[in-house]
Amino acid sequence: MKLFSFFAAASFLLAQQPSRTLPPVPKTEVKRASSRIVVDGKLSDEAWKAAEPVTLLFPWEQRGAKQKTLVRLLWDDEYLYVAYDCEDEDITALFDQRDDPTYRDDAVEIFLNPKPQQSFYYGLEMNARAVLYDYFYAFPQLLLKRYDFTGVQLATDLRGTLNARGDKDSGWSLELAIPWRNFEELGGKMPPQPGAVWTANINRWDGVEPDRRLSVWSDTGLDRPNPHNPARFGQIVFVK
Repeated sequence: MKLFSFFAAASFLLAQQPSRTLPPVPKTEVKRASSRIVVDGKLSDEAWKAAEPVTLLFPWEQRGAKQKTLVRLLWDDEYLYVAYDCEDEDITALFDQRDDPTYRDDAVEIFLNPKPQQSFYYGLEMNARAVLYDYFYAFPQLLLKRYDFTGVQLATDLRGTLNARGDKDSGWSLELAIPWRNFEELGGKMPPQPGAVWTANINRWDGVEPDRRLSVWSDTGLDRPNPHNPARFGQIVFVK
């Protein structure tokens, strides 16, 4: 397995000191899905109605419109489910192969740490074309790009025209189902029991340069837009 070292970048990140007062890290409950979820990107299944949405925030000064993103999470015996609903007046996504740098497109992310007493975590970054870039981050030393999740279901639904810069879109949604077996090396027996607490951050990259924006669930405390800081991940609590 090829290893990608990020020592220089990690040292820079860890050396930054926030220049603003930081809020407490957020916390949300992840309920058990009450019925079957079909991963089609449309977020129309009845089970999603019980999931309390979280809204992504804009902690940094950035150019471009602050377009709203709502995220919901659910679980059952087989999967962790994540649903994103993104306002977007110009849907843009060019990368179309697994492990392409999807974060350069209109894309959403989730970082998951099943064992919060340490700083390693899994990353999944998905663009509006439903292309997945996944990895394991032994933070801050090594990012293992060739770590591939198995059995992931992923779909998007576009409310507009992809990569047509001249028209006006309204948004897109993305639905994700991650089999529990992918977390066993770090998190142990799966699925987690009710009451288990993981840490996570949920993010969105939106727009094209120079009007490109990052929004996050938990403010990372970094002076520049950057989602990678597990010390500032929020808490997700699994409940019945």
